[in-house]
Amino acid sequence: MENRITDLEIRITHQDASIEELTHTVLEQEKLIRKLQQDMKAIRNHLKEFSHIAHSSEETPPPHY
Repeated sequence: MENRITDLEIRITHQDASIEELTHTVLEQEKLIRKLQQDMKAIRNHLKEFSHIAHSSEETPPPHY
């Protein structure tokens, strides 16, 4: 019986360590995702500033038409 309790305590300790590591990983990934979302938003805004090309339906045809 004593061995079983010791084994269970060891398992719980390993599981606690695994949960802590997974929690840390998830938090780091969440930070990274938020940073990437901000970067993508900045890139979209930057591209909008430089998209002076009119849509084909908005362009006037060239003079030779």
